[in-house]
Amino acid sequence: MLWITAMLQKYPELAVFIALGIGYWIGNRRIAGFSFGGVTGSLMAGIVVGWLFNVPVSGPAKSLVFLLFLFGVGYEVGPRFFTALKGDGWRFSLLGVFVPVIGLLAAWAVSAYMQLDPGLSAGMMSGALTQSPAMGTASDAVSVLNIPAELKAKYLAHIGVADALCYVFGALGVIIFCAELAPRLLKLDLVKEAQALEEKFGMQRSGEGFKSAWQPHETRAYVIPGGGAVVGLTPSQAEKMLPDARLYIHRIRRGGQLIEASDALSLQGGDVVAVTGRREVLAGILDDRANEVDDRELLSIPLVTYDVFVTNKMFDGVTPGALVNSETVRGVFLRKIVRRNVEIPIGLQTTIERGDTLVINGAEPVIIAAAKEFGEIIQPTGVTDFVALGLAIFIGALIGAVLSFTVGGVIISVGTSVGTLLAGIITGFVRSRRPLFGRIPDEAIQFMKSFGLAGFVAMAGLAAGPHFVVAVKEFGVSLLIGGAIVTMVPMLAGLWFGLKVLKLNPLLLLGALSGAQTFTAALAAVQDKSKSPVAVIGYSGAYPVAQIVLTLWGTVIVLLMS
Repeated sequence: MLWITAMLQKYPELAVFIALGIGYWIGNRRIAGFSFGGVTGSLMAGIVVGWLFNVPVSGPAKSLVFLLFLFGVGYEVGPRFFTALKGDGWRFSLLGVFVPVIGLLAAWAVSAYMQLDPGLSAGMMSGALTQSPAMGTASDAVSVLNIPAELKAKYLAHIGVADALCYVFGALGVIIFCAELAPRLLKLDLVKEAQALEEKFGMQRSGEGFKSAWQPHETRAYVIPGGGAVVGLTPSQAEKMLPDARLYIHRIRRGGQLIEASDALSLQGGDVVAVTGRREVLAGILDDRANEVDDRELLSIPLVTYDVFVTNKMFDGVTPGALVNSETVRGVFLRKIVRRNVEIPIGLQTTIERGDTLVINGAEPVIIAAAKEFGEIIQPTGVTDFVALGLAIFIGALIGAVLSFTVGGVIISVGTSVGTLLAGIITGFVRSRRPLFGRIPDEAIQFMKSFGLAGFVAMAGLAAGPHFVVAVKEFGVSLLIGGAIVTMVPMLAGLWFGLKVLKLNPLLLLGALSGAQTFTAALAAVQDKSKSPVAVIGYSGAYPVAQIVLTLWGTVIVLLMS
């Protein structure tokens, strides 16, 4: 034991990885359908390791991984943070503010009544509201308080202790409330309500694991009859005989030879042509005019699907209907229009805007030529733009460190964590408008979020370990009761506010409440009970706003209790 203690104190980074490994192993274990998750498991494992071996923790290392986490969160929610306010989304966004505000007020009231110090107050709030990132902003706020170093270290340790104690009921409480208690209070049949919502949104159920075999576009081979109407015409002239059908001739088999289609040749009787078009056109029109054959070699055409970012002003405000007969889109099939990370329904009168991302499909040479006209192809990449990443975090953290304001004669700094979070939001938002700027693969963002937060809470647990037993003996039961109050009050208030004031659909409201607590496990429980994924509509509207607000509350609760 002495040897292990000496090794971990000499190489504290090893203790972090032990806490991560054990924490995720424990956190992913399910007991009666419930699991703590890897982040909370890492916190608990860190506390135990810190209690046993009294491992020193590096402040800069904690800050490094936490800033990575905050930037990743901001980058991910940035596009949705602003667009969530559009249409009816403002109702869910408002709930995503209301619930955290009530949670903060409840935590403040309970902390003041129990006379908790700022560290215990922040930890109780982050655990009860299932928002571990608030531990980071709270730690940042404690670190700049004008208090003795010993007291500061005590407060920082108390954050991890209180979070670990209150998280258990916080997680279980949100799941039970959203999936069990709230439906009973509302006398709501979740399955019937989900079916009604699916009909309203035009959703069609399919068996789990099944995917439709129907495809909107197909390529087939047809033999041109000797007296066919297209005999003597060029491929492009033949395509225009059905101008609204959007047919495209790729190549021709003539006398055993494959020829690429071009207007330098005319179609002849007996030619076999490879034609791409909408399935209903091929089945409903061409099948009656030509004989379909199976020609594998002819149909072995390299088709590609590319995401194209629209930069050309010529296409700003243009509709797909107006482009039907344009040579620019000859052989090009529009699959999706994505605007600010939201898919836009496609119709002939749908307006294309500069800055949209078009998902187009067709033969590779045709698609590349069309992409050059529209703008630029967004090539898949696994490379992180470290220029944008590094400078955004530096500038955001620097501004947060420098920017301060005075409240009641007390100078309050915004802090590097809040500055980095806002930098991530802005970078993600700009990226949604300019897809070629600041590109960071989704996998990299997920790693930043997972490792950043888990690494931070593991180190917070290591620092809290030596103080854990003393704090539990002094505040254990009262913290559990206080945390339970902080969990339930915003849930009950949010249920009333969503129904009576915002007039939200009850099932979507339950999804939004889980989003307002940023707790995906509660959403999963609602989806399981309703046997439908539809509650995610409410969750996705409340989550991005609540994620930001709840993270900021770590700073606010420390200031309120200081």
